[in-house]
Amino acid sequence: MASTSAQPSNKPVLAPSPFSVPSDLPKLPEVAGTDPTRCVLDSFRIAIAKVIADALEPLTVEQVYQGVDYGKKGEDFTVALPRFKLPGKIDELAKKVIAKFQPDEWIESVTHDRAFLHFRCRTNTLTRLVLDQIHALTYDTASKQPEYGANYLGEGKRVIIEYSSPNIAKSFHVGHLRSTIIGAFLANLYKACGWEVLSLNYLGDWGTQFGLIAVGFEKYGSQEALEKDAIQHLFEIYVKVNAEAEKDPSIREEAAAWFKRMEDGDEEALKNWRVWRQLSVRKYAEEYDRLNVHFDAYTGESEVPQESMDKALKQLQELNLIEEDNGALRVNLEKYKLGKAVVRKRDGTSIYLTRDIGGAVERYNKYKFDKMIYVISAQQDMHVAQFFKVLELMGFDWAKNLEHVNYGLVQGMSTRKGTVVFLDQIIREAASVMHEQMRKNEDKYNAIEDPEYVAREIGITGIKIQDMAAKRINNYTFNWDRMLSFEGDTGPYLQYAHVRLSSIERKNPELLPLPAPSQLKTDLLVEPQAREIAFLLGTYPDVVKTALKTHEPSGIVTFGFRLSHAISSAWETVIVKGEQDKEKAKARMALYLAARDVLGAALRLLSIRPLERM
Repeated sequence: MASTSAQPSNKPVLAPSPFSVPSDLPKLPEVAGTDPTRCVLDSFRIAIAKVIADALEPLTVEQVYQGVDYGKKGEDFTVALPRFKLPGKIDELAKKVIAKFQPDEWIESVTHDRAFLHFRCRTNTLTRLVLDQIHALTYDTASKQPEYGANYLGEGKRVIIEYSSPNIAKSFHVGHLRSTIIGAFLANLYKACGWEVLSLNYLGDWGTQFGLIAVGFEKYGSQEALEKDAIQHLFEIYVKVNAEAEKDPSIREEAAAWFKRMEDGDEEALKNWRVWRQLSVRKYAEEYDRLNVHFDAYTGESEVPQESMDKALKQLQELNLIEEDNGALRVNLEKYKLGKAVVRKRDGTSIYLTRDIGGAVERYNKYKFDKMIYVISAQQDMHVAQFFKVLELMGFDWAKNLEHVNYGLVQGMSTRKGTVVFLDQIIREAASVMHEQMRKNEDKYNAIEDPEYVAREIGITGIKIQDMAAKRINNYTFNWDRMLSFEGDTGPYLQYAHVRLSSIERKNPELLPLPAPSQLKTDLLVEPQAREIAFLLGTYPDVVKTALKTHEPSGIVTFGFRLSHAISSAWETVIVKGEQDKEKAKARMALYLAARDVLGAALRLLSIRPLERM
């Protein structure tokens, strides 16, 4: 069967950074694994490491660098001296560092506090370099795309990410929402980190339910309703025929016989199924587009060839891993505390696990991936662990490169009237609530080109941020009021922060065009609130790297909130409009525009479309 697959064309090519550390600053040694041209805070950390290594022989700059951490409570960076296991008392070691320290353009001060040394970056150097780097990596890249936060960690490697994976003929249920949102985030994240990414949607497009739908379609099917909305129509048929089958067992037998014909390749039985699948994929693609989610390939259970499943079973038998139980075949994984995994049912039909094994082997042969990630609910932890273990026992070396990114449940997700829902109902309802809110401010409302689009985007942002704000393993309760509020840490609040920053150019045209970042008088940015924003902006490349290690979107969301709060507290004191000193006003404007660009980058990483007006 022809697959809508595509060989990955998403090789992110990161050219060298257009930013370089200015030559008028004190020269620093190079440290492996750092890249000041993409994360300028690396330079400050190297400068700190050099201060300590120079004072405490035999430490090297590389060794100390690993111990330079972000500080707490207003400190820029902190080093815990005990980690280096040097002879002598900690106090004596600290005194040595402080005695030898000379302030320079990188580091302005060091203080000793118990086992720690706290370092403060030179404010003007920090602000100047951070703003310069953000501007260069947003507007001057060879790719013509914003690249601040991007890195080369995955260069030359390929990852497959399988996510969303709804069932054909069942409407896009909110249960698939988490997999979709987290998967889209991971796809963006891996691309930002230099990996070649292939996003796969592995559809539930096979199984006995299609026998049921085929039986139901003969009774209730309408070609017109199918063309209009295939997913909804097939779902309605499924619900009706399922209810009948509860009362009349012969319907299930008829359905099983029909599905057997499909499995045996009977063209008559497959004809309708093909149309249903094609129309459903088309409908799904529209839903995904609204969510700003895009797949490279729609594949499915139906595309795993019977021979690859048979081959997997044969291999398991040859390895003596199979035991028979009343005609069913199982792999005994009890010594790994993973129970017994069924690989073939009594009636001889295939089961999920067999299909997953066959599918994984096919994928490796086709794509030769360096890593494959499955974004699947924590309810399936056991199934996924069995599946990975079986592949490992079959001797596939690449089985160690499979990862399961799991997540908890969404509880209580229904319309506000309390009915169980499909995603498009949730989005429509969220959009209409936002639309009502927007209408309350007539002037702003009239300035928006497409209020329906804006209302929908704010609604979708609310849904996504509520989903990604906490660690993904946590269950959470869907809360309408909280999700759509502009108060507190919500999606609409993040969009509002971005819109507010975007309005600065419109409100201060007399300051435009701004001079090049190197010509700005950044030494006029003396307020603590301005410094806090600059430092936070500088941390963003590290926030992205941490997310790659943890696979947690919540780290990016938390960064977005911290930045929005910092902007909020600066807004009244670090003013642009009304500032008499034009040079100061320009420097402040550049700071806010850099904040807009970085907040926008964080939102895009989370698959959210940043808004300019609302």
